[in-house]
Amino acid sequence: MTRHIPVMLERCVELFAPAVAARSGAAAPGPVIVDATLGLGGHSEALLERFENLTVIGLDRDTSAIALAKQRLAPFGERFKAVHTVYDGIAKAVADCGFKQIDGVLFDLGVSSMQLDLAERGFAYAKDAPLDMRMDQQAGTTAAELLNTLSETELKQLFQRYGDEPLAARYAAAIVAARGADPLTRSQQLVDILQHATPAKIKAQRHPAKRVFQALRVAVNDEMAVLARAIPSAMQLLRVGGRIVVMSYQSQEDRFVKKTLSAAAASQSPQGLPVELPEFAPRFELLTRGAEQADETERNLNPRSIPVRLRAAQRVRPA
Repeated sequence: MTRHIPVMLERCVELFAPAVAARSGAAAPGPVIVDATLGLGGHSEALLERFENLTVIGLDRDTSAIALAKQRLAPFGERFKAVHTVYDGIAKAVADCGFKQIDGVLFDLGVSSMQLDLAERGFAYAKDAPLDMRMDQQAGTTAAELLNTLSETELKQLFQRYGDEPLAARYAAAIVAARGADPLTRSQQLVDILQHATPAKIKAQRHPAKRVFQALRVAVNDEMAVLARAIPSAMQLLRVGGRIVVMSYQSQEDRFVKKTLSAAAASQSPQGLPVELPEFAPRFELLTRGAEQADETERNLNPRSIPVRLRAAQRVRPA
């Protein structure tokens, strides 16, 4: 497995620097950042190296990722704390680690490099493997189970909702027809079905499986529901001056993040008031103008950075 390249690494470190600096002279405990999507620990490693008084709490639902990140970050001792949990469990994880508030939280959403690179996990449509796609292989429903049990209408809606797939109806019908002869168990089976159901002109534009595999992964791991719980919970944990950084890789995720951060940065004053009352003032301030993207150099070096959209905000008044 190749060593992964963390996406927009320097920008993430830059965004967290003011929050860490503001707490550097504070009494114990010092600054704390939660890496809510630990993966192989690339972002955590950079933060721990850059800020010598920082503690990082790393969360991941994938036990394999936790084990590898622990090995990588062992030199930092007690400054790194790993927690096996889905990231909507952030409040409990922080409390269990002995903290009440945090100074930063990073979400690098989507599938990790390790999960893509390990063919047997079933995330990558370019590699034949069991149709699993569970980030936590100890629990949950597999992609194969969804493909073999959902109705044609349910499959169509899944591909539309989580993959923005314009051929959702065609693909759903093809899958239901094919599974009548043989249950779908391997990723290559699914790719072959999608290839045969795709018009030639569409094949020339993009791989037919890309959006379907994305939709299945999101559904298998309940990613949108988890995100809807996790982002508000993380924001609630931030002390004044604390920062949230979110990197999204698909449009539905980014729309939710944009809406949530924008709402927190807006005044809640009732219409018609001549002045804004303090209790209705914005709780957060946006740190990015729109969504930031990786620069051309990074996109060329690391193709996985191409779809990223980064948004960030800072708490400006207490919860």
